[in-house]
Amino acid sequence: MAVIGLTGGIGSGKSTVVKMFGKLGIHWVDADDVARAVVEPGTPALKDIADHFGQDILTPDGALDRARLRVIVFEHPEQRKWLEALLHPVIREELQRQLVPDNYNQPYTLLVSPLLFETDQHQLVDCSVVVDVPLATQIERTMQRDNNSREQVERIIAAQMPREQRLKRADAIIDNSRPFNDVERQVRALHERFKVEFV
Repeated sequence: MAVIGLTGGIGSGKSTVVKMFGKLGIHWVDADDVARAVVEPGTPALKDIADHFGQDILTPDGALDRARLRVIVFEHPEQRKWLEALLHPVIREELQRQLVPDNYNQPYTLLVSPLLFETDQHQLVDCSVVVDVPLATQIERTMQRDNNSREQVERIIAAQMPREQRLKRADAIIDNSRPFNDVERQVRALHERFKVEFV
């Protein structure tokens, strides 16, 4: 079975697009969901993070304080590298486990990952689809959605692959700055293409 990577910068609308594929019967695994699951209370990865950053990185109920961690890793690139070295192999293993569901009759599944090209997750996919919007739209959507400052959002975007580079690596592009119906049309067209390519 083929695995299609679905990626895009923060605020590009990957979640909206993947739900459109879901309505067509396509299974997907979201790397962000897996990344959260592998640091749930009681997991070895969360213990390693708390040992490294100190107990202040945990909320009072023992969960990871994501907002605090995000600030640290985007202000200190060497800490981000340490965290990625810890988590990426664990996330990859869990992604592989979830990508192929039982009794599934479609020719492909989707791996949704904002860092598809920045990590080795691109090695798990047969081709890639980039969900794209202009940079100004990314910033505006992310500020509204996450209640982050413009500076914080710009730092997150700077840590991701530049838009032009991501588009060059794409096998297909969905323009998510278009009206909703047009985005659905793009998704249906890709679905039909993949059914032929990966039959």
